[in-house]
Amino acid sequence: MTVTPRAGAVVLALGATLGVGVLTGLAPAAALAGPWFLFALPLAALTALCCAYSTADQHRAYPDAPGGYAYIRNQLGPWPARIGASAHLVGRAGVAAALAGAFGAYVFPADRTLAGLALLIGTAALGRHVRGRVGWAVAVLVVGVLALVALVGFTVPPPDNSAVPATAAGFDGIMGAASLLFIAFTGFERVTAPHPDGKTFTAKTLHVAIPALIGVVFILTAVLGVSVLRQLGPSRLGLSPAPLRDALVAADGRALLPVLTLGAAVAIVAALSWVLASARRTLAGLAETGDLPAVRAGWPLDVAGTALAAAAFLLLPPTTALAVGACGTAFYYGFTNAGARVLLHEDRTWPMRTACIGLGLSVLLAMSAPAEALVITAAGIAVGTGLLALGHLRQRVG
Repeated sequence: MTVTPRAGAVVLALGATLGVGVLTGLAPAAALAGPWFLFALPLAALTALCCAYSTADQHRAYPDAPGGYAYIRNQLGPWPARIGASAHLVGRAGVAAALAGAFGAYVFPADRTLAGLALLIGTAALGRHVRGRVGWAVAVLVVGVLALVALVGFTVPPPDNSAVPATAAGFDGIMGAASLLFIAFTGFERVTAPHPDGKTFTAKTLHVAIPALIGVVFILTAVLGVSVLRQLGPSRLGLSPAPLRDALVAADGRALLPVLTLGAAVAIVAALSWVLASARRTLAGLAETGDLPAVRAGWPLDVAGTALAAAAFLLLPPTTALAVGACGTAFYYGFTNAGARVLLHEDRTWPMRTACIGLGLSVLLAMSAPAEALVITAAGIAVGTGLLALGHLRQRVG
């Protein structure tokens, strides 16, 4: 069978995208907006689409730059780059912590903390080998398992949830839900801004692959959202640490739990390997420009990225970690879109208005995050920016 580059790009990105958003993001979104959380999905998808366009154009303009931090630095200068890098690292730490929490909830519910830490350490040690092998097998397995869960949720009559107290969340929580669901779409950089050892795709390929990727994730997340909402109702869904698992149990699908466990484990490991690699890339870019001390070996960067993720996992509840991850990532893409806005016309393959829309929506979603997550993210960005500036100053003095 011949695989077109467009299909290959979509499948490659799915391995980095289908993770914590679809596995656990539906629950906190429902806690904020009740059944209205489904209306937040189009806003999150539109934001991700604009951000994907921006990163693709920037990678084409600076193909040798080490990721989004370098894009921001080249276009906006060192201070916005330090803030953007801090936001990115805070976001990656939050997402990695949420993935570790999801691993515990779906795979080892009896010992979630130990399982999450083991996952972070194991993926950091073996992630490079995993990244070279994820692709069609991962995408087919994960999409197949998620489709099976959705099918069961639609074909089996739901239980009576009338005894569960109704949630007070409503339409006014849509923006907060969109902030959380944004993280379900943010694996696109695997193809829009690939690592030096990754596969690069042409602008013609990405013009089709990016909308197709966002569309596939949107449809899959929406179908799963309706399915689990049908089985659990908004109140039970909002309280669930593992909504897909609880929806299967509610639909008398306990026999399928091992299948869901396998699919969740594969999805989480694939997504986490990309998240940690993305954090490492930002740290490497900071070291190259002198904002971090230069290192001769690569392993200290892996240790630093994993330590940040482990700290977030141990200090934050899974829902808060997810919200921090989404908030930090949205702030980072605000700077990325701001940098894409000032690209020269010849470096663009998409109109400048997509970067403008992406900038506005990214900031809007970041500011709509739950208050606790917004405070933690802001503090993390402030501390990170200060440390990077201090490190740069010490490098210059030394």
